[in-house]
Amino acid sequence: MSEATQGAHARDDAQGLSGRREVSLSPEQMPDLAPMIYRQRLFVEGTCPEPIADDAIRAYLGQLSTLCDMRTLMEPVTHRSDRYGWAGWVHWDASGAHFYAWERPLLFFSVDIYTCKRFDAGRVVDFTADFFDARDVVASGF
Repeated sequence: MSEATQGAHARDDAQGLSGRREVSLSPEQMPDLAPMIYRQRLFVEGTCPEPIADDAIRAYLGQLSTLCDMRTLMEPVTHRSDRYGWAGWVHWDASGAHFYAWERPLLFFSVDIYTCKRFDAGRVVDFTADFFDARDVVASGF
């Protein structure tokens, strides 16, 4: 633990603010600190036959919003990193979604969806695979 982190913990302890801190690599083992707030998460990853760029990411996130019946608060935004490739994000009234597209070392994408409203994960996986003509797709949700 760094000196700065130790100092912050000491201040929190002195003020009675310190709480539990847990790291769980399995969602099933993670305590639900807010059971009264609905949250749904879905990660979708896949390989694709061609690079994914700005226009495709914006179109995908826009159509994903419709598919999930989410109210879009702002149009999807994208950014290109010379080192990693394209990324995009859409902000929904009920949270949002991030999209990442690699061009190397292979053509690969990863979508991270977080909502406070239910959506059909199976439809999202099928839509994503079809939209990007994905060769292989895997998903995990909780």
